Amino acid sequence: MLRKPRKGSDDMAEALQTYEDLKKLLQNSERDYDMELIDRAYHLADDSHSGQKRLSGDSYISHPVAVACILVELGMDSESIAAGLLHDVVEDTPITLEQISRGFGEDIAKLINGVTKLGRIPYSSREEQQAENIRKMLIAMAEDIRVIIIKLADRLHNMRTGRFWKPQTQRDKALENMEVYAPIAHRLGIRAVKEELEDLSLRYLDPIAYQEIESGLALHRNEREAFIEETKAHIRERVSQLIPNVYLEGRVKSVNGIYRKMFIQGKNMDQIYDIYAVRVIVDTVNDCYNVLGIIHDMYRPLPNRFKDYISTPKPNMYQSLHTTVIGKEGIPFEVQIRTWEMHHTAEYGIAAHWKYKLGISRGDSLEQRLSWIRQMLENQKESGDATDLVRTIKSDLAPEEVFVFTPKGEVINLPSGSTVIDFAYAIHSAVGNRMVGAKVDKKIVPIDYKVKTGEIIEILTTKEVGRGPSRDWLKIVKTSEARNKIRQWFKREKRDENIAEGKAELEREFKRNNIDFTEEELSSFLQQIGKKQSCQTDDDVYAAIGYGGIQLWKLMPKVREEYQKTHRQAKDSELPELPTVPEAPKKAAEGVIVDGMENCLIKFSRCCNPLPGDEIIGFITRGFGVSIHKRSCSNVPRKISEAAEPERWVNVHWAGTVKEDFKSTLEIIATDRSGLLADVTQQLFNMHIAIHSLNSRETKDGGAVITATITIHGLEHLQSIIARLSGIEGVYSVRRS
Repeated sequence: MLRKPRKGSDDMAEALQTYEDLKKLLQNSERDYDMELIDRAYHLADDSHSGQKRLSGDSYISHPVAVACILVELGMDSESIAAGLLHDVVEDTPITLEQISRGFGEDIAKLINGVTKLGRIPYSSREEQQAENIRKMLIAMAEDIRVIIIKLADRLHNMRTGRFWKPQTQRDKALENMEVYAPIAHRLGIRAVKEELEDLSLRYLDPIAYQEIESGLALHRNEREAFIEETKAHIRERVSQLIPNVYLEGRVKSVNGIYRKMFIQGKNMDQIYDIYAVRVIVDTVNDCYNVLGIIHDMYRPLPNRFKDYISTPKPNMYQSLHTTVIGKEGIPFEVQIRTWEMHHTAEYGIAAHWKYKLGISRGDSLEQRLSWIRQMLENQKESGDATDLVRTIKSDLAPEEVFVFTPKGEVINLPSGSTVIDFAYAIHSAVGNRMVGAKVDKKIVPIDYKVKTGEIIEILTTKEVGRGPSRDWLKIVKTSEARNKIRQWFKREKRDENIAEGKAELEREFKRNNIDFTEEELSSFLQQIGKKQSCQTDDDVYAAIGYGGIQLWKLMPKVREEYQKTHRQAKDSELPELPTVPEAPKKAAEGVIVDGMENCLIKFSRCCNPLPGDEIIGFITRGFGVSIHKRSCSNVPRKISEAAEPERWVNVHWAGTVKEDFKSTLEIIATDRSGLLADVTQQLFNMHIAIHSLNSRETKDGGAVITATITIHGLEHLQSIIARLSGIEGVYSVRRS
């Protein structure tokens, strides 16, 4: 069992571990370790890191020693322990990989190289920068799964001592954990690491909620402990009469687990049935089912709360029987029943099976258990877009899963929220491509039906030649596997249609973003993105846009920014041609000073919605005063001297202090998910922002665009709002429209 850090009043600290502590752990372990190898690794690390300090002020060697201790607790082998001790020497000291290979062998050098190559994975708002690092990580995992286990141990200890980071670094690292490392730990079945990473991360991402849950648990700690002990004694008394060698332990649901149900599902702690849990560990599978019968005889089970993960294991190898029952005084609690082998796998997952030196290359059951790594790499290779890896980890490796059946009884595991289309493509790409409908429990369902655990799914197919998936399916499917297979079908079968669709989509995006490329600029733009996507001609680029290989919603924010920057410079160089008028006393009207005019009527144009801080220009209207535009507005002529009435354009600028409120429209581009619009609304409400209109629409490939018109006080205020909205899960960009 992983040794959890001690909880202090203000932080989750842990006692500094020494090499003596590591040796005691090794000696107390049931495994045989190569102490000579580990000792040499420690002394090289100690010498190499000599004089280096951590942010806490502790000697740097304390970190690799702590990482090695975690690896011992996970039951890892001697090579992993040595690599854990040496994992930073190549990156942070003059020691080279060649020296490691000569001194410790090629296997340890590969482990260290794999961990070093992982580098720093940025948080999700920089998904394009993440993609290559994620890809390298999966490749390293595919070659030797121990690489990621060492990386998880490294990240876990860093989070335990994260109180020494700057606040922004704490939040960035915490978000990395929630979106990348914790999902991977979950899929590998390493529950102990997953839950601790999540709890430590939640403490930085939502400290108020974290403290609220901690306080709620502490408030009833004595009653909770008494309830668990009494329940254990009651169960032990009944079960031990019929089944030998029964072991019981109690637990409380993780803080993050409670948080997800309280703040995402809108429940309070009294409505969460599995805050309390009793775990019953026995010798055989038959004993598990016998214990279940005794438990249901002792307590009243809650309907629809029984799960058999023994006959239907989770993808991460987890096996147990789960049931929720009503205990004394009407208190619900969960009972988990498993064998000792299942228990060890449930705690440590793939780390409990450490015969994996060759990674997924062996032709045994381990290859099937780790096939998702290879599948991710294959999907990314087919799609041609490395950024899909980030989205895959956040969606396909989510902790929530459903287990459904084929008519022949085969179990298919899918992420929660998956549709019958995802199910079809999980069986085979040919089944998905020929799909025309589906039955759930023998009843016809809509094509966007979301499957639920326990349902029997039958896919209806056609033999009609040329029939294939619909483009609308890209908006419906949940898994990246289904999305990539649909794209591949359109790429192969519908080139002419893709070209036409790509041209139309590009024109729509240009029009929506006020981009008016010349023929030369358009050709240059197509060549630029074509090089990145290995497209030889303009038609190849259009086709890639059409079938979804090139996703414009990712490219357009940067294209629009570059376009405006280039054309604003051209406009600015012409602005001195504005006609001058005799100087007059300057007086602000609604926060704007008009050169040569006093107390004139001002109105802000709706075409560009200028804000304090924007460069602006005025246009003298007939009977409605001066209309204020941004200088980059498409309605402002490039050359004022060539305008129809150049004398009506006047110089204007903002007054020193502007106390007016302004309307501004924001365009939020994000990955489509349940609750996205609610999260945006809640964030605006938290900032006390008045909302005039709010609407959303889906885009291709799982995207969403939310348009919000709000009241703001100026450009700085708007920038702070954009920063807050950018932090919402799944949001890629926020900009004025």
